[in-house]
Amino acid sequence: MKFWQKIYVFSILVFIIIFNAASIMVIERSHNRMLKQEINNALSQNMSIHSSVDAIVPILQIYDSIDYEKTVLTRIANEFVGKNNDQLVYLEIRDEQNRSVFNNTDFQIPKQREELDKLAVDEISYILRDIDQRTILFTSNIANINHKSYVFTYMIDVTSVYQDRVDQYQFFAKVDVAACFLYMLIMFFVSRGLTRSIDRLSQTAQVIAQGDFSERVRIKSKDEIGMLAQNFNDMAAVVEDKITILERNNEEKQRFINNFTHELKTPLTSIIAYANFMRTTKYNEEMFMDSLNVIYSEGKRLESLSLKLMNLILLQEDDFQMELHDLGAIFAELKPTLSVMASEKHVGMIVECEPCELLVEKDLIKVLISNLVDNALKASAPQQTIILRALWRGDQYILQVQDEGIGIAKEHQDKIFEPFYMADKSRTRSSNGAGLGLAICQSIAGVHHAAIHIASNENQGTTVEVVFTPGHPKGGIKE
Repeated sequence: MKFWQKIYVFSILVFIIIFNAASIMVIERSHNRMLKQEINNALSQNMSIHSSVDAIVPILQIYDSIDYEKTVLTRIANEFVGKNNDQLVYLEIRDEQNRSVFNNTDFQIPKQREELDKLAVDEISYILRDIDQRTILFTSNIANINHKSYVFTYMIDVTSVYQDRVDQYQFFAKVDVAACFLYMLIMFFVSRGLTRSIDRLSQTAQVIAQGDFSERVRIKSKDEIGMLAQNFNDMAAVVEDKITILERNNEEKQRFINNFTHELKTPLTSIIAYANFMRTTKYNEEMFMDSLNVIYSEGKRLESLSLKLMNLILLQEDDFQMELHDLGAIFAELKPTLSVMASEKHVGMIVECEPCELLVEKDLIKVLISNLVDNALKASAPQQTIILRALWRGDQYILQVQDEGIGIAKEHQDKIFEPFYMADKSRTRSSNGAGLGLAICQSIAGVHHAAIHIASNENQGTTVEVVFTPGHPKGGIKE
């Protein structure tokens, strides 16, 4: 059973139970009140008869005649009945021998009268009896006249009270059917409306389960369902982001594997080809030296590739010992090597450094600077200039490498930190590059909790900045 059907069925059951119970209570309370009123009226009339009899007792004591007593009592009864001839009232008077003195009933009075058992003088008892499809209220009391006991029974037809209750139940049955039908109709639309948002949530969840993580629930209500929908959308957004990250990581891993396989295959193919050539060809010193040079060059390329891969693996660890070092001193140690590299390409090198002490791992910072400068040299043409500087910018310390080279196209700038990614494959391979330099630089920056920013335009040069954050426990700065 669906949720809206449960709401629909249970609400109808609750409505029927409460509505019927309340209506029955109202009808029964009204009936009991009317019946009690009739009983009180009957008792009052009985007491009125008893008072009339008590008023003539002194006169009856003077004459002390049974016939006279019966005549007087009959006259009193006729007068009382005459006054109430517009009502269905009856009166019976019996003497000590249970003989009828007066009786105007139009029905058969039962012979067994349990209300008369143990009836005391000056006490009124009453009972309801069903006689010939009528309900009669009997009220009885005993009056002593000249040492003789007379039983006065005042009776009233209360059938109308019970018939009124029946009429009320019949009317209520009609109202009940109409009210239940109307309530069922209203609750159908209400339950469907209340659960429509849940249906949308369910449908959206199914769409997301099928792989469309961009699907969202479109609910604008501010109630609990609206809050649930908002939380669901937030959850879906987080899941979509996580899935996107996982997909991107998987793509990067696949590219890494593909690029690594390709980079590994190229030098191995050259080594195997030249080795087989030397093995199957007669010795020729010049050809053999050329082949050995190729084998040596490709072997060194494999060695460089393995060292860089090892650096990437080691940089995944987080147990580097950070110490305070003067960046100017590190620049001074690297400057001779960097100058030789620049002079080989006929590129100018400018080194500038504002004083600062960094909490760093010295060897990693050297690798970072060397790789950034090496990339700048590969992108530069002869007679161009590379600037290596370190400077303060506000409260941040910036390590900057700027060149005047060929630059990086916009479509490549978001991928250049991926391992083996090469924007210009021909140029990179010609300089024995494998596309790992910037990936290593980013990992080193991550170890120091620094950020790398690149600004580049084609044929206008590239500026790489490594931004160190002051006060960080693993990338702290001390002026």
